Amino acid sequence: MIERRRDTAPACCAPPMGPPSVLLLEGEPKSASAAREFVREFIRHHVPDASEDYVETVVLVACEMVTNSIRYGTEPGDSLRLTLDADHVRTRVEVQDPVRRRPQPRPESSKRDRGRGLIILDALCLEWGVDDAPLGKTVWAEVKAS
Repeated sequence: MIERRRDTAPACCAPPMGPPSVLLLEGEPKSASAAREFVREFIRHHVPDASEDYVETVVLVACEMVTNSIRYGTEPGDSLRLTLDADHVRTRVEVQDPVRRRPQPRPESSKRDRGRGLIILDALCLEWGVDDAPLGKTVWAEVKAS
């Protein structure tokens, strides 16, 4: 007869280690702040030897993506999903929103205070792209570990 130890949870029920990889956000400007804190906590736990510059680069990329999703991919009452995946090679940031319209680069302009999000992604990311989702789209970007 096999005896189960009572002090260990079955693998299917074991609590997750560290912060979760997914954060649901309201489509409101205040969500950008929550996204920044979520990313910092996630990276510091999953890539503990990451430099502060690397952490802040991933935070900036995620915040730009969340902000663009709020501005162009949600309507009042909508939500979005931020998903992270990190290892010692790269961090992948995904933001899913309910609107299918894809991000469009804008010409650089010193007269506007907006329109630089995709320029930032081009400058800081290994690559980025957009995938269709069942309800909307997912914008993703990968930041190379430093």
